[in-house]
Amino acid sequence: MSSESDQIVYKDNLVSIIMPCYNGSRFLEETINSVLSQSYDQWELLVVDDGSTDLSLDIVKKFMKKDDRITYITQENSGCASSRNMAIKVSSGRYIAFLDSDDVWHKDYLSIMLNKIQQDKCLSHVVFYSGYRRMNADLTFPLLEDFSCPGERDYKKLLMHCPVFPSAAIVDRFRLKNNVFFRESLMNLRDDYVFFLDILRQGLKCVGFDDILVDYRMRNDSVTGGAKRKMIRPQWNVYHNVLRLSVFKSAWYLCTWAINGIKKYHKKPLLVTSALFL
Repeated sequence: MSSESDQIVYKDNLVSIIMPCYNGSRFLEETINSVLSQSYDQWELLVVDDGSTDLSLDIVKKFMKKDDRITYITQENSGCASSRNMAIKVSSGRYIAFLDSDDVWHKDYLSIMLNKIQQDKCLSHVVFYSGYRRMNADLTFPLLEDFSCPGERDYKKLLMHCPVFPSAAIVDRFRLKNNVFFRESLMNLRDDYVFFLDILRQGLKCVGFDDILVDYRMRNDSVTGGAKRKMIRPQWNVYHNVLRLSVFKSAWYLCTWAINGIKKYHKKPLLVTSALFL
């Protein structure tokens, strides 16, 4: 690790789970239960409340009484990037895993991912991610085909296409060259994408696996492509203003990003039949 991290001793087998939460009470209980159900039990869960006005605090307190591996942190509403940074700074684990307060891990997510990470001997591999199911809000049926994008990606490849879904990603801090935090100035617009880019800019790589281990609740506009169109301006901002790429390079990468996005979100949706509800 970098010299700036030499004074910090992280626990070797511990996974620090970073969960930002803003008015997430509708799904929060199910999400936390998916952590408690993990077959791998060496973890700490850091829930950072970003100024919620709902019952999120009550839900987390209920779980904290049952399991001391859960910690609740509060802050004034400052955005998801700020919440994640706060949790990262106080976390103790070698591994940083991200889980949004409405997504769900399958019970063997951590055990499968940790096994793959520990078997991987390439020190330039630092971000590891699985595939995921693209589900409706109640997780009763898929809206699109399962998504996975296996293989190794470096910084340039990630500029063209980012298959890394935060709730399916784990960072091995022992392989980082320098500490990386989320850029709060982006105000939740592509901050997770830039976070992974900032890691790979150190000459490091991310590695994806075929395993489908996470359930992602999709909004309706994510299925139709409406969300993708809304992200064009923030994506341009990343290329041209954040990464300081030239107009030509920014335009070229924006085109490749858009084409890959069409491929990702315009696969034929799965037909929903009555059999799914039996």
